[in-house]
Amino acid sequence: MKGMVTYDWMETVRNTNEWLGASARAMASYPVWGLVPHPMFKVMSAWGRITERSFARMVIKPDWGITSIVGADGRDLTVRIDTLISRPFGDLIHFRVSGREPMARRVLLIAPMSGHYATLLRSTVASLLPDCEVYVTDWKNARDIPVSEGKFDIEDYTLYLVDYMRHLGPDINVVAVCQPVPLTLAATAYLAEEDPDAQPRTLTLIGGPVDPDANPTEVTDFGRSLTMGQIEQLAIQQVGFKYAGAGRSVYPGLLQLASFISMNSETHAKAFQDQIIRAARGEASERDKHNRFYDEYLSVMDMTAEFYLSTVNRIFKRREIATNSFVVAGKQVDLSRITQVAVMVAEGEKDDISAPGQCLAALGLLTGLPDAKKASHLEPGAGHYGIFAGKSWRNNIRPLVLNFIDRNAPVPKGRRAAIRAV
Repeated sequence: MKGMVTYDWMETVRNTNEWLGASARAMASYPVWGLVPHPMFKVMSAWGRITERSFARMVIKPDWGITSIVGADGRDLTVRIDTLISRPFGDLIHFRVSGREPMARRVLLIAPMSGHYATLLRSTVASLLPDCEVYVTDWKNARDIPVSEGKFDIEDYTLYLVDYMRHLGPDINVVAVCQPVPLTLAATAYLAEEDPDAQPRTLTLIGGPVDPDANPTEVTDFGRSLTMGQIEQLAIQQVGFKYAGAGRSVYPGLLQLASFISMNSETHAKAFQDQIIRAARGEASERDKHNRFYDEYLSVMDMTAEFYLSTVNRIFKRREIATNSFVVAGKQVDLSRITQVAVMVAEGEKDDISAPGQCLAALGLLTGLPDAKKASHLEPGAGHYGIFAGKSWRNNIRPLVLNFIDRNAPVPKGRRAAIRAV
C-alpha cells in the first residue's frame, strides 16, 4: 500500500501542476487585461500554457506521426502501421508503405525500454522508410498491464526478441539502439544455438552497455554505488488505483523523468525560461523546436520492477553479458556461437550514457565470428541521441549501416524490389 500511496501522490502533484498551468493561462488570457499595459499578464499566460502542456505530456503516449513518405517517382505514399504480433508487454509493428513493392532491405529496429516510448525512434524510422521495410518493437507502459499478465524481466524481454526475429524470418537485419543492445546480442546467440536457421542476416548495435565497465559513466557509477536493496527502496513503487496495472510493482516514469532532468537541470531550466519568454512575445508556435523535443522527452512510461532491477543487477553489476554468462530460460547463452551474423557497432565520441568502448566490447566477445564479418564506427562529436537521430545519424551513420547490410545480406531469391543506392 505504501508504494501505491507514493505513486498516486506523484500523479496528484503532476495533475495539480497541470491544473495550475491551465488556471493561470485562462485567467491571464481574459481580454480585459488588454486594458492594463503590463507584461505580467502575457508572461503569466505563457507560463500557464507551457506548464499545462508540459505536465499533460507526461501521461500521453506520443503518436508516431509518420503518415506518408515520398516515393522513388516523387509521389506521396501513404504509411500505415500494422501490428504483426501483439503481446502483453510489447507489440511487433510494421510500417507498411502503400503502393510500393516490398523493399529488399528488411530492418527490425529494437527500441529501448528505458523510460521513453518507442516513438523516441521516430526520426530513425522516417529516415529508413524510403529504403527499407521497417519493423519496430513497440513496448507497452507497465502501468496499463494488469498484474494477472505476470512478470516481465530481461529474460522475458530477450525471449520476446527471439520470437520477433523468428516471425520475421532469416532475411531480417536487426538494429538495436541503446538499452536493448546486450539483450539483442543474447537473443541472437540464443537463436544461433536453438534455431540457427532463424538468425538475422546482420546485427547493428548502437550505443549500448555491453560492458559498462569498459568506460564508466554516471549511469554505471550509480549502479555501482548502491546496493540492490537501496535501489529497490528508492526506485520501486506500485501502480496506483487509476490505471489497469494497479498493484503492479514498477519503476515509475515520473520518477525516471525526475532523474533524467536532474542530470542536466540547468539546461532544462534555461530551455523552459527561454520558451516562456518567446511565448510571451508571441514568437512560440505549436510545433517549434522546443515543443517537438519536449513533447517526446516528457512522455514517459513505467517499467516493470523486475525488468529494471534485473537490468541493474545482471547487466551493470554482475556484467553477465560482458562475462558471457547470461542465462535465458535456464540455458546459458554462449556469444561465441554467433558465427554467421555480421555485426556492426556504432558509438558516439561524446556519448555520456553509453560511453565509447561499452558497445565496442561486443566484438571482442564474438570469438566465433570472423573479423571480416565485424565492423565498428566511432562518430566524432556525437552524443548519445546523435548516433540514432539527427545530422550525425542521417549523414554518416545511416549510410554506413545500410552499406553494411548490403555487403552482408544478399537479397533473397524472389524478392523483386531493388535496393536504392545510398
